[in-house]
Amino acid sequence: MKKVFTVGVFDLLHFGHVELFRRAKQYGDYLIVAVQDDETVLKYKPEAKLVCPITDRVYMVDAIKYVDQVVIYKDIDAIVRQVDFDVFVVGEDQTHDGFVLAKEYCRKQGREVVVLPRTEGISSSILKNLIKQK
Repeated sequence: MKKVFTVGVFDLLHFGHVELFRRAKQYGDYLIVAVQDDETVLKYKPEAKLVCPITDRVYMVDAIKYVDQVVIYKDIDAIVRQVDFDVFVVGEDQTHDGFVLAKEYCRKQGREVVVLPRTEGISSSILKNLIKQK
């Protein structure tokens, strides 16, 4: 069984997130999604205004038919060492130092790294701005 792994915050779950899960699942048989905990999101993005707490975000991600398992994580470079997977799927915007180290680690371990483009026209930031305008 080929295991696929992806990570994110997944606040304001939307079409783009579901598309990420659908596309990621195409690289294997079993999709593991790591959701970043509230404390860590705010540590790295103090300006972030999370709408949904970690418990709600995990519940929603777990309800998506493409997702087989959900875990909570703090740091990307640590979680890639803890979860058993074959393919690491990341978004093209996931480029900070932690992701660079995580992708490097995966490649050294013989794990495939797949970079997927964002779904055009949708993001949590876009949704938050639309809500603010209304």
